[in-house]
Amino acid sequence: MDATAGSPARKRLTPVAGSAGPGALDLEHVSARYFAAWQARDPDAIAALHTEDTQFWSHLGSEPVHGREAVRATFAALFQQFPNLGLMVYRVLFGASHWVLDWKLTFDGLDGKPRGFDCLDVVEVSPDGLVARKDTFIDSVQAQEQTQ
Repeated sequence: MDATAGSPARKRLTPVAGSAGPGALDLEHVSARYFAAWQARDPDAIAALHTEDTQFWSHLGSEPVHGREAVRATFAALFQQFPNLGLMVYRVLFGASHWVLDWKLTFDGLDGKPRGFDCLDVVEVSPDGLVARKDTFIDSVQAQEQTQ
């Protein structure tokens, strides 16, 4: 599945003055590798793209998860909860050391029908090109409706 299929072209934010130039992160490349690991539903590959002291926070009433292994376990549990998890990307906005992903989590409901709910990720990237922090904001009304 192509994460950008059917979505508008990726948009790039204007970099902050002084943030571009030699040594600047190629966030489009970093994000493409990250999205591919998610599309493969491979928690080990996803975790390998995070810093050792990474933080993941699903802003849906839970506390943040800290550390690469805890993040890997959290993502593995997500793939168990949604075995046919997919991504429908609406847009990706890039900054100097972060991207914002506007997307829909898709899955098959217990009735076999396709379901989904909107999410927004804010992803901070370390200078070495690894995910240092990922915050996911979920449309809780849609999520509740779609998971019942």
